[in-house]
Amino acid sequence: MTDFLPEDVEIALRSANAARRTRRRHRMTIHVGEEVYPILQVFDRGFSLDAETAPFLRGFVDIFDGPRHMARALVVASSAEDGAIRYEYKRNTPATDRAPSDFERTGPETVGFLPVDL
Repeated sequence: MTDFLPEDVEIALRSANAARRTRRRHRMTIHVGEEVYPILQVFDRGFSLDAETAPFLRGFVDIFDGPRHMARALVVASSAEDGAIRYEYKRNTPATDRAPSDFERTGPETVGFLPVDL
């Protein structure tokens, strides 16, 4: 096997990979302010975005799976290869649909009722 490819073959392979990436319907996205970028691949410690459209992000981003807010993460760009930029999490906090409580929930939710036999 040789490591050398003719220039026209290499260009054709890159354009085919770019076309394959853009054909796919991206469900998971990154929201940075008003900007939205589709996620190409998710890893345990991060994710990757298309190098042509995504900037070198550094800071807080919101991760969405369709319309559902999944997490708020602190990220940093770690490497760029094969037309994709890989970002790593410095912190990844799952998003919840209710505020955190400042007490332990141990019993039933109906608290404060007076007994019937007074």
